[in-house]
Amino acid sequence: MADLAQGKALDGTVLPINGSTPATTNDASVNRAVAEKAKLNRASSKASIPRPGQILTGKQEHYLKRELISQQVDYEISELASPTALQRFGAPFRSEYGEVAPVDSDLPILRYIFVHHVRNFPFLDQAREKEFWQDKLQIFLESFANKHISSSEDRLEETKRRKLAMKCKKLVELMMVSGIPTASGYEERIRFSEMEVVDRGANEQGLLVNTPEGHFINGWAVNVAAARTTSVKRTVRYHQHAEYLLRVKQVGKSEINVGRRYGEFSKLHKRLRTELPGKVLPPLPRKNKSSTNSNLLSVGGGDDDDSSVSSVSTQGNTPDDSSLRNLVGLGHRRSGSAQRSPRASGDFGRASVTLYREDQRVSLRAFLRTLLQNQQIAATKAMAQFLTSKPISLNEEELGDIERRKEMDEKRIEEQKRFYEIARQRAKELDVYMERFRRDIVESNGLTKLFKEIRVKDKIDDLSMEYKKFAEWLRIEVAATIYHLFLAEDNSPELFAQAKRIHSLIPYTIMKNVIRIANPAAVMTGVLDLFLAQPFGSRSLMQRIFSMTLNDGIKTFQRSIDSLVDKINDPVLCEKLRKFSEADEDKKNIVRSEAAVDDIDLIVAILRSDLFVPDLTPQQIGKVFNAYVAWNNAVENIDEEMKQGAQLFAYLKQLLKLYTRQRDKAMMLSIIEEPVTLQLFRDLFTIFYEPLIRVYKSANVYNSVTDFAVFADDMFAVVEKAQRQDVSADPNQTVQSFIDLCQRHEHNFYKFVHEVHIHDNGLFEQLMGWMEGILEFLRHGPKGGKLDMNALFQGAVDMSQLDKHTAVAEIDALIKWQEERKKWHQDKTRQKMAAEGSGAVDVAPGSNAFKSSDFGLNEMDLQELQFEDENPSDEESADDDLDPIVAERKRRAKKQDHLRRTAGEPQKPDVKELPKLQASFVTMLRMVLAD
Repeated sequence: MADLAQGKALDGTVLPINGSTPATTNDASVNRAVAEKAKLNRASSKASIPRPGQILTGKQEHYLKRELISQQVDYEISELASPTALQRFGAPFRSEYGEVAPVDSDLPILRYIFVHHVRNFPFLDQAREKEFWQDKLQIFLESFANKHISSSEDRLEETKRRKLAMKCKKLVELMMVSGIPTASGYEERIRFSEMEVVDRGANEQGLLVNTPEGHFINGWAVNVAAARTTSVKRTVRYHQHAEYLLRVKQVGKSEINVGRRYGEFSKLHKRLRTELPGKVLPPLPRKNKSSTNSNLLSVGGGDDDDSSVSSVSTQGNTPDDSSLRNLVGLGHRRSGSAQRSPRASGDFGRASVTLYREDQRVSLRAFLRTLLQNQQIAATKAMAQFLTSKPISLNEEELGDIERRKEMDEKRIEEQKRFYEIARQRAKELDVYMERFRRDIVESNGLTKLFKEIRVKDKIDDLSMEYKKFAEWLRIEVAATIYHLFLAEDNSPELFAQAKRIHSLIPYTIMKNVIRIANPAAVMTGVLDLFLAQPFGSRSLMQRIFSMTLNDGIKTFQRSIDSLVDKINDPVLCEKLRKFSEADEDKKNIVRSEAAVDDIDLIVAILRSDLFVPDLTPQQIGKVFNAYVAWNNAVENIDEEMKQGAQLFAYLKQLLKLYTRQRDKAMMLSIIEEPVTLQLFRDLFTIFYEPLIRVYKSANVYNSVTDFAVFADDMFAVVEKAQRQDVSADPNQTVQSFIDLCQRHEHNFYKFVHEVHIHDNGLFEQLMGWMEGILEFLRHGPKGGKLDMNALFQGAVDMSQLDKHTAVAEIDALIKWQEERKKWHQDKTRQKMAAEGSGAVDVAPGSNAFKSSDFGLNEMDLQELQFEDENPSDEESADDDLDPIVAERKRRAKKQDHLRRTAGEPQKPDVKELPKLQASFVTMLRMVLAD
């Protein structure tokens, strides 16, 4: 009863419901919190009771549907690897039992997606059923499945095919769960409206990461706070170098200062590559010796007279102007080449300050913080040593320089916020028109209407009002994006310099004339004819090239295999591994299951198996066992003596990998040499490429090369002008300069889209129709009807196929698991945001124009997909070049890292009763998806 007599305020304070409130709490907020609590309790109590005529609640319906769909998607995705999968698929693929009707398809979900969203894709809708789908694609895919290319377990890594299968499973499940409704109409999902997690976009993340101090990232708060010159004695005399002062703070420890030269940042980059082999690291910023002039910072009298020797120098009086461009340290002139501007009235007494190596400072800060975003990199010894070794003490002059740069950072961030606020206000003025545009797109045939108008209108000015306002909104969005990329970020100087350098290297005029005269599309056709031709029925040039490459790979593997066989010096062990790699899948699966059940390495399971002759002698069994024990000890403990004992097992693991990959290449070679592969490639080229060639010929695409070059020149000029000019204290002018840039070139982009559209032979309309077909399914479901989960459940209970109480308990357990999992992810995200010092910030202009629900995707379903994707596998490692013990140590470390990240995550409950509904559910699903 005590729980019923009290509520909770938003801050967690316990509040009595009877009206008495703590003296420190506002009555209105208390009443509001209590009312919200009561409202949630009423909604929860209603949701927990089935509605009249129903046996399941709305939540039970949804999560039962989700579980059964998930099981079916798992089955169908895994079945794609079977050589007979397409024969059980249905039209357009053939079966030895005749055509399989949609209601008899063994893969109803994938069949529906294929028939409605793959087969009718523009280009593919012209493919003939027998000539293309059956005689070429089906034969090719069945042949590929029969080759049994190695799986992840064999290669000790997740293959790209397996990663792709996992991603496809999640997307297919999301599409079916969101698209297929239940018959009752009362379906509902778990909601956590009071625990929303802020979705931070790129712009907000940029503002957050650029904060000068107090921004914790994976336990580190790092700021490259200043730059100074140091003298280093070489042989005879001293040489001056730039040194960057880092302020470093760890959670629970006091702040320290360290000094690092550019070369030490380069050494950190190399040490990280050594400590984390195969890890993709962000590039080190290029060395930049420029300094930044600013008249925004006050210089305190004579105390800074010596600053020209170190990092800050003063020059003649210049105007007092708090413009954005003085804040963003990009491409500024060196101190010696600074130019004066005419004095503005009232600006006497403010000096121009030169900040030594400012551009390099902010780019190195962005580099360090990008590295620290990765938890694995943040925990390395190289990073810890770089950030903590040899702390220094700062003098008064250096502390003053740090404060000036901190002031510069803060003003820079403030100006960025003002820029986004002005852009957001301008976008907000278009909200009424954007709402009409959104409704037009979301409603039926919205995309088709948009491109139909683009086809018949020659200019943007001729479009209807909603579309013109959309173009205006898009102009603001592109302007904000350009600003964000080239001006707002710490790494913007580096990005701008790279983009400008690439732009200067591209020969646009030559490219345009080559495209105009030579017609590369036609040239490509001739080249492909040359490569695919089969004179007198012999192999084509393309087949010969692929065969030569694969044969070279097979020979390379064989040389490595021969070397390992000599080192192992036991033909019996090597032969058993070779026979396993060449065995059929049934035998391999038996051995894999034995290894999994007994929790032993696959090598041990292979060598002890009697499926591959000859059997091992007692002496060989003892040798393998001792090597396995030494292997485990060597992996878990870095010990050279143990490593020597484990060398035999390391050789055996490497040998199995080489045998497996050699077989893979041999199988790929046989696929390449099959006639159907060449025919399929030619057909795909005909289907996809030839229509594009016709569009290319008639649309004068070459003119767009010049248009893009002119836009790039103009964009770089606008950015550079904004960098070096004191435009105004009002950032409206900065915003307007970028919007004007987009406005000057938008007609060229529109002309390109218009010209391609009017010469596309209906391609755009087909593409829009295809996209709207997917949206129609997500919004309204299939035409075959809805899933009656209550009837399914009640029928199984009536037929005594299902124990009602056990099944309901399992559904409720799934709901509770989903609730706990959502809360765990939400709490984890909030803890991370709090640890990093991040919080809610305003969203970028126009980012809320569309919502997931506009396209039929439920927001909670998308959130669950995001939860499942939070811990993606790291990139594939180059294990071939690693010592097997190091590779295994790395694999186990990745596994432990995954376990650490997911520690405390609620585990899915065992479900044993609900699978009994699967057969009846699939029958109902076939009927719903049979159209």
